[in-house]
Amino acid sequence: MAEHEEKHEESLLEKITEKIKGGSSSSSSDSDDDKPSESSMKEKVFRLFGREKPVHHVFGGGKQADIFLWRNKKVSAGALSVATAIWVLFELFEYHLLTLVCHLLILTLALLFLWSNATTFIHKSPPRIPEVQIPKDPVIEFVQALRFEINRALAVLRNIASGRDIKKFLSVIAGLWVLSIVGNWCNFLTLFYIVFVLLHTVPVLYEKYEDKVDPFAEKAWHEIKKQYAVFDAKVLSKIPRGPLKEKKKD
Repeated sequence: MAEHEEKHEESLLEKITEKIKGGSSSSSSDSDDDKPSESSMKEKVFRLFGREKPVHHVFGGGKQADIFLWRNKKVSAGALSVATAIWVLFELFEYHLLTLVCHLLILTLALLFLWSNATTFIHKSPPRIPEVQIPKDPVIEFVQALRFEINRALAVLRNIASGRDIKKFLSVIAGLWVLSIVGNWCNFLTLFYIVFVLLHTVPVLYEKYEDKVDPFAEKAWHEIKKQYAVFDAKVLSKIPRGPLKEKKKD
């Protein structure tokens, strides 16, 4: 009987210890689940312009993004070469657009005309000139998209002119002032070419060195915000602003 009681006590002790171990393991797992993940504990990484997606998605993620980020090097190099050739023709050689179009048409028509008449003497088939037509749907889509962007720009300008947002007003005025200075340095074609070259160089360099650029941009952004807070406290806060809400019509 004594041996049976000892065995019964040992079995009870083993069950109690197993329950204690199971409870501690479950509580530890629950506490681990309650703890936030390491990724959530880490601070959000600063990205330039507040972006959360890769650079390729920012540019639309399509063929235009592949061109700007040099995914297809032949197409990107070809687009940059064509833009450079156009800029050289119009700026360095001082060619005019109407003159260039007329000369190209004269050359093309003359070659096709001579080729079509020469085939009767050399006994070869005449050239097949394709029928070129402008499709309707892409033109309508482009016009609608242009209309939407113009209307949105006009709405933004109206909102700025209403005097509700001093910060946006100053940023737009500063941007227009910078554009006016750049316009004195170069004409529209040169400015367009500079923007085109920047679009083909800056994004791909930023994508390659974004881990080095973003920390520097974060420091610069914090400094700008600090200086703007001082400027807001000393100057902007003392400027009377327009009504926040328009008066309701009776």
